[in-house]
Amino acid sequence: RCGSLGLPVSRETLEAFLLPEAVSAIAESAFFCPYPTCEIVYFDVFERSVGTSSVRRAVYPKDPNAPICGCFGLTRDDIDQDIAEGVVTRCKDLIAKSKTPAARCPILAADGRSCVPEVQRYYMKTRQTAETAKPT
Repeated sequence: RCGSLGLPVSRETLEAFLLPEAVSAIAESAFFCPYPTCEIVYFDVFERSVGTSSVRRAVYPKDPNAPICGCFGLTRDDIDQDIAEGVVTRCKDLIAKSKTPAARCPILAADGRSCVPEVQRYYMKTRQTAETAKPT
């Protein structure tokens, strides 16, 4: 509906995130809509879609308060705290954990992918905003 390009997800991801009745309402091959303000979470090529009311839990970026990292629970607040403290402790810890078997992105991430690129993007954008807001 929003016109953004969807990210392909596996059936495993759909089953982990959707309520049972929603899983059967969408094709085996589906896509995640990453656009934050779009109410559609998953859709297929047959123009069938499921929205935020059909997911088991809040997903980022649809809900900015949901963890960015589904595997380890890292949130925007955690990243903001790293920036405020002038460290990258939480972010580095997440990156290290993302390389372990405990990172089960296809099941624990709504888009079925590693959150590391999104964590890095959010960190850099927020850090840059904080630096330009500093009084000189």
